[in-house]
Amino acid sequence: MELLTKELIQELLVVDQATCLSLYMPTHHTHPENLQDSILFKNLVKELEESLMQKYSAAEVQKHLESVYALVNDNDVWDHALEGLAVFSAKGIFKVVGLNKSVSELAMVADSFHTKPLRQYLQSADNYHVLCLTLQDIRLFEGNRHSLTEVKLTADIPKTMTEALGEELTEAHTTVASYGGAGGESSPMHHGQGGNKEETEKDAERFFRVVADAINEHYSKPSGWPLILATLPEHQSLFQKVNKNHLLLPTGISINPSSVSPDELANMSWELMEPEYNLKLDRLVARFEQSRANGKGSDDYKEVAVAAVEGRVDTLFVEADRIIAVRVTNLVTGNTQKKDLINPRVDDLLDDMGELVIKMGGQVMVLPTDKMPSETGLAAIFRY
Repeated sequence: MELLTKELIQELLVVDQATCLSLYMPTHHTHPENLQDSILFKNLVKELEESLMQKYSAAEVQKHLESVYALVNDNDVWDHALEGLAVFSAKGIFKVVGLNKSVSELAMVADSFHTKPLRQYLQSADNYHVLCLTLQDIRLFEGNRHSLTEVKLTADIPKTMTEALGEELTEAHTTVASYGGAGGESSPMHHGQGGNKEETEKDAERFFRVVADAINEHYSKPSGWPLILATLPEHQSLFQKVNKNHLLLPTGISINPSSVSPDELANMSWELMEPEYNLKLDRLVARFEQSRANGKGSDDYKEVAVAAVEGRVDTLFVEADRIIAVRVTNLVTGNTQKKDLINPRVDDLLDDMGELVIKMGGQVMVLPTDKMPSETGLAAIFRY
């Protein structure tokens, strides 16, 4: 099972075959809730079968679904499920992707993979990371305006000072004393024999630098999400000093992160993020309205489709929970035609448009319904 990256999305986008299977479903990582996951999976596979039967013989359908069927009894997938699961299958490619965010149920057959939920996951304007940092260890969370979920760090991310510094750890770290924290809380802080504070601070600075670089390379750069630092007040300035991640917010949560519950951390994080989020959306909407007034913007899907195939779309806004059963029938003229999504060759128009814009070098922003600058499900700013 793979984790989602921008590179994975690009790999899926270049696949252009007659039959591409896309399946999305929420999953559970605790017992007994996870017992229902394989049942839901079987039901969604049945939907794929029904769609394929419109075009293929029973034997051909079995061939298309061979790899998908095998997942039913793959305990590794169901025993290590996260919040959501995505499966993609076509000739020569098979991907099983674990998601740290729940997704709606969807089973779709088309001539390209349905990547909108994945792009929504990475392109939603309210996403952010929270780094919880102490002198002993780190934890990373990803959140949005609705939830905050801990991220299972990859094996090459150091999770403790010992992992980060190894043999470079000074001899000062031989005893542990209690170090006063915010709000009367305390966080263990290492002191050496004779109170060698200088060596301890050097270790802390090197530890923070390693952590800052690792989080930047493996999480901030791939996602482009803002990063909030949750740590004691005295560690905030030291981390900011060694940090090279431009996505780190200048103001963090000054607290011992071990002293608060996940719900409290989520509330504190969104208090910091909400003004940034609203300001970002206000600017985007204002830019669209100005562009439309100047004849360089539209919320008419036919106009936007023409602009997309011509490479004229700079920014495309897509409504998160909207599916439009329309197909771009000509990638030269941008002509469109209304269809039924049960048709194996039909994907969601918003998904197809998003793919086109990305391939042409534009950017796509997935917004909640109440933040969209139009009621048509999409809006675009044109380059010219």
